Amino acid sequence: MSSRLAENAQRRFAGHETFAPRFGWLRKAHIAVSTTPAPVSNGRTPPGSDAFLRPSAQIDLGVGKNMVTSIRYWAQAFGITCEAPQGGASRAFLAHPTEEGQWLLGDDGVDPWLEHPASLWLLHWWLLRPKCLAPTWWVTFYVQPSARFHEHELTALVESQVALAGWDAVMTSSVAKDVDCLTKMYAPRRSATGSPGSVEDLLDCPFRELGLLEAVPGTPRTWRFADVPRLAVPPAVAGYAALDYMARNELSGQVTTARLAHEPGAVGHALRMTEPALAATLSDLSARTPELRVVDSVGQRSLIVNGDPAQLARAVINAHYRGDDPATVSGRRAASAPRSARTAPSRTAPPGTRKRSGSARKATA
Repeated sequence: MSSRLAENAQRRFAGHETFAPRFGWLRKAHIAVSTTPAPVSNGRTPPGSDAFLRPSAQIDLGVGKNMVTSIRYWAQAFGITCEAPQGGASRAFLAHPTEEGQWLLGDDGVDPWLEHPASLWLLHWWLLRPKCLAPTWWVTFYVQPSARFHEHELTALVESQVALAGWDAVMTSSVAKDVDCLTKMYAPRRSATGSPGSVEDLLDCPFRELGLLEAVPGTPRTWRFADVPRLAVPPAVAGYAALDYMARNELSGQVTTARLAHEPGAVGHALRMTEPALAATLSDLSARTPELRVVDSVGQRSLIVNGDPAQLARAVINAHYRGDDPATVSGRRAASAPRSARTAPSRTAPPGTRKRSGSARKATA
């Protein structure tokens, strides 16, 4: 028996220092890396930023020492920054802003304050795609066999997948920290009155608003995936993820919706969408995007793509955020939309979807 973990993720555990990503953190990271060049060394300024390495990093970012490390980790994990060796005699790694970070969080970005629900889904997809820097998250969404699990069970599953991947063993305590952080990231905490999803709770971690995970009442440390996420996945995000998956796997022309729904590393498990729900969502997008069609042949549904999947992915998501007319997306200028930040040089709310107020997260940035 083998594991798909090694080809889809890197061996990194507990890099978050037990902190789930908070509102404002990714924006802080992007701004810091974009505006803080590395100091002059040997008469030259090396490319990249030492924003996370400076003695003043805690003051600059307005957080504690461990949170600086956590922000640095999450910025990389979501593809907002990437890092490369400084070179020379230095062993330091300098951070660089990615196209995706600039497109989403820059001053002229499409959603600097993460006000649109689509942005949370998009970041969630970026977190899980190759090469995923959060292998415990990858195992949870793609390998965990049941919708309900105990923390100890998930910890043991991750350890078994690490062994199958041929990686060096990981300390159980590190995996347990990952599992605890994952549940804190996605599962709403209940107040003393028993109501989940308070403002303070969402400020702690915006991804709880997706409603992907919930505690099992009366069973401590046991969790289950929600039957239906609290926030619906916008068709443009599902389409972007499907096309991104096709591009990364060098698939052109068509792909079955069964593969998109069930393949490890594909769209369905990541976005918690069944094949019928995914097919319906892609059909909705294709009705407004001439380059895409969902066809049913001999009981097998497929997504037909007329064009380059990578270019179409950028055009579809860019049109969603810019509020463009969706017709003929490939004819639009798509260069400003994001590319992959980790394996290559790498949201307007959908109709009827409520925007969240940006005041709270602006105050925390």
